[in-house]
Amino acid sequence: QVQLVESGGGSVQAGGSLTLSCTAFKLPANRNCMAWFRQAPGKEREGVAVIVGGSTDYIDSVKGRFTISKSNAKNTLYLQMDNLKPEDTAMYYCAAGWCHGTTIASMALDYLGQGTQVTVSS
Repeated sequence: QVQLVESGGGSVQAGGSLTLSCTAFKLPANRNCMAWFRQAPGKEREGVAVIVGGSTDYIDSVKGRFTISKSNAKNTLYLQMDNLKPEDTAMYYCAAGWCHGTTIASMALDYLGQGTQVTVSS
């Protein structure tokens, strides 16, 4: 059974940093990309960042502040979040799937973790 287990969420003040981690268990080898999604209360879920091989893509609102990376040896995906803003407050989800390109929009999502809460106060 595929599992994506997130950790690292929490509460910080604006301007602070957090690092999210996601460890993948029994992920099929033919899933070529992993990503972070988020969903704020009353809003639709949105893709935040994706990594496909050595390529990464971000939504405009987090460019220059968030960094996605992956350790293949540890089967772990990371999201380094710096200069956090109150509008970053959301449940963050780790995801895996197939990307036909190198952008968030190219991802067909197959697996989603349970989520980890990030709360940024002003």
